[in-house]
Amino acid sequence: MVNDKMNKFIVAPAPHAHSGDSVRRNMLLVILALLPAYVVSVIEFGWGALITACISVLACVCTEYIISRYILKEQRQTIGDLSAVLTGLLLAFNLPSSIDWWIVLIGAVVAIGIGKMTFGGLGQNPFNPALVGRVFLLIAYPAQMTTWPTPQGFATKYIDAETGATPLFYLKNIVNGDASAIDQLPSLWDSFLGVMGGSLGEVCALALIIGGLFLICMRVITWHIPVAIIATVACFAACTGWAGVLPEGLDTCHYVAYELLSGGLMLGAFFMATDYVTSPMSAWGKIIFGIGIGFIVMVIRTWGNYPEGMSFAILIMNACVPLLNKIRPQRFGEPKKA
Repeated sequence: MVNDKMNKFIVAPAPHAHSGDSVRRNMLLVILALLPAYVVSVIEFGWGALITACISVLACVCTEYIISRYILKEQRQTIGDLSAVLTGLLLAFNLPSSIDWWIVLIGAVVAIGIGKMTFGGLGQNPFNPALVGRVFLLIAYPAQMTTWPTPQGFATKYIDAETGATPLFYLKNIVNGDASAIDQLPSLWDSFLGVMGGSLGEVCALALIIGGLFLICMRVITWHIPVAIIATVACFAACTGWAGVLPEGLDTCHYVAYELLSGGLMLGAFFMATDYVTSPMSAWGKIIFGIGIGFIVMVIRTWGNYPEGMSFAILIMNACVPLLNKIRPQRFGEPKKA
């Protein structure tokens, strides 16, 4: 009797040589790329940053395990692929270090339970889960989500930290004609190194850039989305400066630099907009995706009620990904359409 299994002819698309790539490897590399920025945030904000991240990661992992094991009745657990760990870390990067622990817990449950597992788990969610949790908390707890601790090193307490506004808040006031806000801006060097108020992921553009370049070099992400976002924000900010709306004391070059180094731009460009599941597949699709994010970010920063719009911009463009995936290269040998 012929064994059908031994004589089965397997047909599969290229590539036929395994590259050694895996979900767990990619997630681990992204986590490693985030570590420099996380170390800086712990140095700047102290134990609050450490506690917030630990609660967020642990809550995300437990939520995914409980839903997968007891609700979906999955036999194979997915927490080993580290996607829940990465979601928890990214969620923590979008939160103030002084936020209450129970708010972090709610955000983690929403991120995993609604943003990810509701759609079937990893690979099927249309929106970035960490941003779903972040936007939910921003709408539900606006006061707590916009109370930013001032960097004070390990002397910073977890709850009773000294608070202050972010550079984006002052930039919005400057564009709206408040010249006195220029004196409240940190130096560009402080913005580059992270000596300013904000969430965990806003404190050090240098560390985020290093992590992003590491991911590009390791071919975990491509350059298309980050470059498109950064270039669009720079061009929009430059046009704003050339339009003559900036008060005396802040030139266009400095304004562009502040827009690039402040807020969650670098975190979003390198680590959140480049998510495999919620970003386009083609090169041109990624570029259009990045341009859309950069444009929406600057529209919200300039005229919106919120000083930052990175989360909203990424989620809006996530919804456009199915349309952008229609942009595909022409098949080899296929005649050109008239």
